[in-house]
Amino acid sequence: MIIFRYLARDLLATTAAVATVLLAVVMSGRFVQYLGDAAEGKIDPDVVFAIMGYRMPGFLELILPLAFFLGVLLAYGRLYQDNEMTVLHACGVSRARITLYTLAVAALIGGCVAGLSLWLAPKGMARAEAVVDAQKNRGEFDLMDAGRFYPLRGGRGVSYAGQLNPEGLMKDVFLVESGADSQGEPRMTIVVAAEGAPQRSAQGKAVYLVLRDGYRYQGVPGRADFEITQFEEYGQRIPEPARRDRPGWSESLPTGVLRRSTDPAHIAALQWRYSTVLLVPIVTLLALPLARTSPREGRFAHILPAMVLYVLYLISLNAARGAIEDGDLEPLPGLWAIHVLFLVLGGVLMQWWTGWRPRRLWVVA
Repeated sequence: MIIFRYLARDLLATTAAVATVLLAVVMSGRFVQYLGDAAEGKIDPDVVFAIMGYRMPGFLELILPLAFFLGVLLAYGRLYQDNEMTVLHACGVSRARITLYTLAVAALIGGCVAGLSLWLAPKGMARAEAVVDAQKNRGEFDLMDAGRFYPLRGGRGVSYAGQLNPEGLMKDVFLVESGADSQGEPRMTIVVAAEGAPQRSAQGKAVYLVLRDGYRYQGVPGRADFEITQFEEYGQRIPEPARRDRPGWSESLPTGVLRRSTDPAHIAALQWRYSTVLLVPIVTLLALPLARTSPREGRFAHILPAMVLYVLYLISLNAARGAIEDGDLEPLPGLWAIHVLFLVLGGVLMQWWTGWRPRRLWVVA
């Protein structure tokens, strides 16, 4: 039990360290993307951290198997490098016993991955998508602040209001929109008004920006033939945001819904969720033999070939998932064939690690 606690503590500490680094890398990249969307006015900056929190379980379900795979390689590589593994074998701790200890820790990691993949990740994805959809369906000027230039959707232009009250009434409005004329030349429209506010039509379907007491300048930059129009009231329709239609989109669907579905995309998503759980014990069998190094090789000697094998595993699973979604591969064998293939490979490596060698059928004299 002392040896098990020692190995488990080392494995869990290394796995936690690797997972933290990987999560920081993934989260920072996604955080930069969301910050860019907030800077463009696509989402409210206040919801960025909420979206990141909802997406975190989805990131962890893929990070934990890789982190444990690297944790086995790094932790046991250090034991081989410091000759601690040799001492353990000399004291009667067999490789089979170390394998059982490692699989026990893998069961704990696999349970965490199962909870993330089958429950937390779909639930978090659904909430994140709800927040993003709500942000994309909000009004054009809902996030506008007084005294600041606000980019319009699609990069059409910018708007500015010197004052803005809680009811949405804007003072000293400045609006610039770019487009093209009938000849394809760039055309710019500049509107300056004393005040304005968004208003809905009588039917409540269309939204207009109604401006009062101002001027409208329209023309091609560089020319002197601008059209200047003075108005008492000027209304401009605000384009509605493009609604996303995701037929068969399954990332945010509960696992129970996927089990009852016959849609190939849903079947592929369900198999993928189970696959993230199966990854943990299978990559453990792959990592144990690859972690064995000699003191002269160094503890990082087998990291590169191990990572190539892991990436090949994931690419194969992704390719099989895409084939199921496209109807090119039947749900059976589906992704299970990939797992069986790498399970057999792991068994072969384990046999080699434990000292099994094929017997010679003949001896050359």
